[in-house]
Amino acid sequence: MLPGTAAFRAPWSTTLKVLSAVSVGILVGIAGLFAILFPSDRLAALTVTLTASCVSATILGAALFVVRGYEVRPGELRIRRLLWSTELSLANLRAAWAEPTAMSNSLRLFGNGGLFVFAGLFWNRQLGRYRAFATQPAHAVVLELERRAVVVTPDDPGRFLEALALACPRAEVRRSTLSVRPPDAI
Repeated sequence: MLPGTAAFRAPWSTTLKVLSAVSVGILVGIAGLFAILFPSDRLAALTVTLTASCVSATILGAALFVVRGYEVRPGELRIRRLLWSTELSLANLRAAWAEPTAMSNSLRLFGNGGLFVFAGLFWNRQLGRYRAFATQPAHAVVLELERRAVVVTPDDPGRFLEALALACPRAEVRRSTLSVRPPDAI
């Protein structure tokens, strides 16, 4: 890790765990149902194979975008994924604050709403349109950039805000008054 870097985990909320398990169960169940219902002829075998392939691709594709953690670096936030990191410049960070209800009543515009992660473009009345990289909405930290808002969910929002204040001294970083473990909610 580079000097001046602070690392944070991305814990999964109970809601995310349940949504992921139910979603995988439904997808696997669909593939199994196709295997049972179709007689064993060539067309049925092709249908079952295609269904199983689509289910596998969906699960694997979603798993690749899981958020494993965050790294705050001087002028940059790295969102650690399964095989790569998404880099977000903090050069235009105006403000940051902890907001456990930031993702409440959100409409997903594009992205993944619960298969291993809450990620993509969302909208709600509180923030307008925003981008999320979340696993535990009750730990939400809002980053107000020049042209957009971003929501991340580190394991310790207070410490995350302290790291942001050091990495981006010109930004208005409102200290968190939240406990490290706010209630599990979405």
